[in-house]
Amino acid sequence: MTTRRDVLKTIVAAGVAAPFAWAAEAAPAPSCGARKLWTMMGDYPHTHALMTGAVKSPCVALDIAPVKVPSTAFARTVAMEFDVSELSLVTFLQAKTHGRRLVLLPAVNLSRFQHPFLQYNSARGVLTPKDLEGARIGVRLYTATTPSWLRGILADDYGVDIGKLKWFAWQKPNVPEWRDPPNVTMIPQTDLVELLLKGEVDAIVADPVPDPRIKPVIADPDAAAKAWQAKHNGAIQINHMVVVKEELTRSDPDAIREVWRVMTESKRMAKEQPREAAFTPFGLEANRHNMEVVIDYAYRTGMIPRRFAVEELFNDVTAMLL
Repeated sequence: MTTRRDVLKTIVAAGVAAPFAWAAEAAPAPSCGARKLWTMMGDYPHTHALMTGAVKSPCVALDIAPVKVPSTAFARTVAMEFDVSELSLVTFLQAKTHGRRLVLLPAVNLSRFQHPFLQYNSARGVLTPKDLEGARIGVRLYTATTPSWLRGILADDYGVDIGKLKWFAWQKPNVPEWRDPPNVTMIPQTDLVELLLKGEVDAIVADPVPDPRIKPVIADPDAAAKAWQAKHNGAIQINHMVVVKEELTRSDPDAIREVWRVMTESKRMAKEQPREAAFTPFGLEANRHNMEVVIDYAYRTGMIPRRFAVEELFNDVTAMLL
């Protein structure tokens, strides 16, 4: 049986479309009538031309939702509100588990190494990863991608029994069918840094804080991230990708192909430096290993009930986008 992976390899081997070939020369826009698509996406260097209208299409009009921080609208994506949307990859896997008819476009909007985001108050003494067993950790959302990555990192690389971590989260899950485990306590929405400095939690998962007292639990996080990447054969840690309604790929596959064309044109216009481009890869094969790693982490840390095959996350329309 020929798989989509075989087809993709054949296409590349034949020289029809080498990885990132679109970056050198964008495909011409077809002539067609415009279709409006309700879209939610963040404004990043590689999406900026799309967000500002600098790149347009005669075939699709992306009606951009007024959302400044994409994560605040992920529950709406899971509720099938948007035709095209950015979405946390872990949330997508959970949404797929519970029957949401969404499929991935092979586009990474956000990735980063998560090591610096786990922090503690050094004024109260040194805290190491192993010390987190039995400790209280403040977080926006238990199922968010960053803490999901961190649980796997702590277990794999530091021998932490993640079942002993006590999580204090203020946001409800984006997938309503999900039930947080017993070691998660819901708290009122609050400033996590304030909780940390008051001693009400022992660590937090948050953007790095410019306070000399607040330090990363994982010492020398940059070196730790490099070691992690080497261990995982060059993988990156994906946070967000782009999803579309599966029904739309069936009813109007040309519209989806045109969405992909303008997305790749916007990325080309960004003229990303190699280091930046490495964190926003486009294409199924460019992301296969990255997705395999996050699927494995999500399964082993109890976020999803089984390991999905990468091909399951796409369909015959989105898997062929190059």
